[in-house]
Amino acid sequence: MKPGTLLSAVFALLLTSSNSLSIGAHGGRPRGIVLDSSEGEPLQNIVTWDEYSLFVYGERVMIFSGEVHPFRLPVPSLYLDLFQKIKALGFNTVSFYVDWALLEGKPGKFRADGIFDLEPFFDAATKAGIYLLARPGPYINAEVSGGGFPGWLQRIRGILRTDAPDYLNATDNYMAHIASIIARAQITNGGPVILYQPENEYSSGHGGIVFPNKPYFQYVIDQARNAGIIVPLINNDAFPGGTSAPGTGLGSVDIYGHDGYPVGFDCAHPYAWPENGLPTTYHQQHLNISPNTPFSLVEFQGGSFDPFGGWGFEQCSTLVNHEFERVFYKNNMAAGVTIFNLYMIFGGTNWGNLGHPGGYTSYDYGASIREDRTVDREKYAELKLQGQFMKVSPGYITTTPGNATQGIYSDSEGIVITPLLAQENGHFFVVRHANYSSTESASYTVKLPTSAGEFTIPQQGGSLTLNGRDSKFHVTDYPVGNHTLLYSTAEIFTWKQFTNKTVLVLYGGAGELHEFAVENPFGGTKAAKVNRIEGNGVTVHTTENDLILVLQWTASGDRQVIQLGDLVIFMVDRNSAYNYWVPTLPGSGSQPAYGTSLMNPAAVIVNGGYLVRSVAVEGSSLSLRADFNVTTPLEIIGIPQGVSKLVVNGEELDYAVSELGDWTVNPAIELPAIQVPDLSTLTWYQLDSLPEIHHGYDDSNWPVANHRTSRNSVAPLKTPVSLYGSDYGFHTGTLLFRGQFTAQTSQQQLYLTTQGGFAYASSVWLNDRFVGSFNGFDAAANSSSSYKLDGLVRGRRYVLTVIVDTTGLSENWDLGLDGMKAPRGIIDYTLLSAKGAPVPVSPWKITGNLGGEDYQDAFRGPLNEGGLFFERQGYHLPSPPLHAFGPGSPYEGIAHAGVAFYVARLPLDLPSGTHDIPLSFAFDNATSTAPYRALLYVNGFQYGKYVSNIGPQTEFPVPEGILNYSGDNWIGVALWALDRHGAKVPGLELRSRSPILTSREKVQLVEGPAFSERRGAY
Repeated sequence: MKPGTLLSAVFALLLTSSNSLSIGAHGGRPRGIVLDSSEGEPLQNIVTWDEYSLFVYGERVMIFSGEVHPFRLPVPSLYLDLFQKIKALGFNTVSFYVDWALLEGKPGKFRADGIFDLEPFFDAATKAGIYLLARPGPYINAEVSGGGFPGWLQRIRGILRTDAPDYLNATDNYMAHIASIIARAQITNGGPVILYQPENEYSSGHGGIVFPNKPYFQYVIDQARNAGIIVPLINNDAFPGGTSAPGTGLGSVDIYGHDGYPVGFDCAHPYAWPENGLPTTYHQQHLNISPNTPFSLVEFQGGSFDPFGGWGFEQCSTLVNHEFERVFYKNNMAAGVTIFNLYMIFGGTNWGNLGHPGGYTSYDYGASIREDRTVDREKYAELKLQGQFMKVSPGYITTTPGNATQGIYSDSEGIVITPLLAQENGHFFVVRHANYSSTESASYTVKLPTSAGEFTIPQQGGSLTLNGRDSKFHVTDYPVGNHTLLYSTAEIFTWKQFTNKTVLVLYGGAGELHEFAVENPFGGTKAAKVNRIEGNGVTVHTTENDLILVLQWTASGDRQVIQLGDLVIFMVDRNSAYNYWVPTLPGSGSQPAYGTSLMNPAAVIVNGGYLVRSVAVEGSSLSLRADFNVTTPLEIIGIPQGVSKLVVNGEELDYAVSELGDWTVNPAIELPAIQVPDLSTLTWYQLDSLPEIHHGYDDSNWPVANHRTSRNSVAPLKTPVSLYGSDYGFHTGTLLFRGQFTAQTSQQQLYLTTQGGFAYASSVWLNDRFVGSFNGFDAAANSSSSYKLDGLVRGRRYVLTVIVDTTGLSENWDLGLDGMKAPRGIIDYTLLSAKGAPVPVSPWKITGNLGGEDYQDAFRGPLNEGGLFFERQGYHLPSPPLHAFGPGSPYEGIAHAGVAFYVARLPLDLPSGTHDIPLSFAFDNATSTAPYRALLYVNGFQYGKYVSNIGPQTEFPVPEGILNYSGDNWIGVALWALDRHGAKVPGLELRSRSPILTSREKVQLVEGPAFSERRGAY
């Protein structure tokens, strides 16, 4: 083909395949504007959109976002730390859920104060320069108990997530409050919120319900609009099915979006990617569903949840690792995504029983930022390469994606190339394996159309390499400041135009040959002079008339740096690129952290450090805030004019100046050896936490289970009175039951069906005699057990005591089935005499957390406590009354089935002001011990549920702020021995990960209420 022929042919193909979408930088349609539904007047013009992207203040923006749930990190002073780590990726947005169950534990009583206050979250986002996508529900899924629905919705007769009047009325109070709170934080009011999502994954119906229920979805939209939400509404379809897409009438949103989890959640097989699992139809589906709005992936896989009995989050991180990011995220970009949110970027912790039955205490999710907030997973560094590339590539936003091709851009078999072409600002070509999951390397060449003609690359000989499970961007006619990168097979990390030079950073996989071409910076008026600053590994070829320079190099640990006039090009291997950061210089005005420009803010490039949080010019000083986990030099590239001093973390440092005018410095890094207390040496105190089984126990203050009907619409009663926890206001944690009967024969048989959610357990006592336990297993949400009761005296009264653990309420993802209403407690029972005659059990009494929906600890919320004796009394709170305890240690345990509670004072004296020191509590997972369950309380917060016979979690991170690093802490361990021989904790230790010299802001201790005697506690 002649030069230019291929480009023309591809444009014709694109116009056909994209329904004649206009090609160019500005799009062909008017911008979308949020309109008042009644008046038809614009509600605001700050956040608008067209078929390509959002506009914020009139400027095109690609939304690159990560999911964070503030309720999973109940330490508000750590929000800024997270936002800074996310912004360092090159991201500009965070998406967040709000958990209704935590804010309205009692119908009509909304609380969003203390650790549940969203204002610190909004303030931290603004301070970091991060926009927010608000997703408050009412339904969120999110792997939380009930999918975010409060337990009292089990008493709603109407079908949830429909226009049933009682359900709609139940949502009104929460939605009015939470939407108003979010409305005040909109960008129109100077806040960070730019998008709002009503409902979540409202995508299919079951059980004969009307779906989609347009009046219902419109009702949720109206709740938001009536509360003052005026930013665009975006939805999150569970798959690209078109539900609630713009233009579909009642209940439609402004911008259509969907989610995608292409490799699923099989952390047991982290290297097995499903056959044909790569989504290759996203672009066409988007055009079919919503061609006038940006292609939006509101949730795309950033990790995986893991169930009880699972394989642990390190394997989940391997499943969705850096290779996954390279292949799948770039595939999404090949489809033209411009609103792209990763679920999760930071998972956090299911503290205080907030998780659903399909997951345990940790919600690490295998995310790029670990549960303990460290960023040492390679997937974080890989994500930074992509985020920073998108940040400096505004031309990508208005490209038109083409079809995946074979044989057009490369003759190499097994290589697929997807073009994204534009009339200006560069073209992008995404290269992957035809077998997307291939672990083999492939050699290939490419034929790329450019403004100077079509080139077969590499021109200087050799071949390119695509390693297994890799994908790459090749670019053509890519603008770099005042220069043009005619093509590059190496990927771009970033580029910056400084006062006296423009810097471009290219990278490639180790050992890969790469080639790029640059238009002669001297315009062909004279031969280009290549100044080799570092290395001799770059070969240079100049075309006729000195118009184009073709450069070739092989990526290795030896950096190559060349200078072409005022263009400086750094060439590094990928692992070296991981060490580079691009902190943004703050702008002016009320939100300076957002930078001087949304798309291409002024910045410096920093090489080195564990994390670079921010940079600022303060008079004649360049001030850098950075974290370090090892001693390392820093290189600051692109020094702003007018500065002569370097300040790192508040300390002025001497520096050296390179040939290019960049600064290098060797900060003094002191990382202390962290010594944490040996928990076995603490003074422990023991309390019997199952007094209910002892003779003479007074249960007169217990609620009587006397409901002869249940308002639960999915589980008809099988028992004379309801023994469903939620019928009595008990929705979380451990449930206890006491039932009395009169023996008719010396031996009787108890048949008992209990239900507590996956991996739950239950135990039964006859008076003070242990009868047996259902120890639980990962897939068991309920169990029918049979227990023999012998040695009875005819005519004597006996008491059955039943403990039922619960692992959260089921989610309500399947519309119409009302799975969230699956009750917790005793589902059925039969007590038979030896003659087979039924023996009545009456009365029954029931308890859960003290007060039920009138929960006692408003500070820690409605889900933190269950119904065990020590919880009802509040003995898990700081400074419990030790006179109520006796001597004893969890390491010694108890010699019988039962529940014991242990407390100890844990003093800490750690250098937290200067260092980030991740701590966790680790149980010894010895399999030789009898089965037991343990609850871990830290300063009153339930921060761990350990299940010895199911797992997998043995280590429980607890953040600073919950732990007092400079003072006393109160640690509580509840030991539930499921076996008649009792149990002990064979090992429990406090562990510290390596300290990080940090520049984060000081962590504020979350000081919840300490113990005080609870009126009415029983």
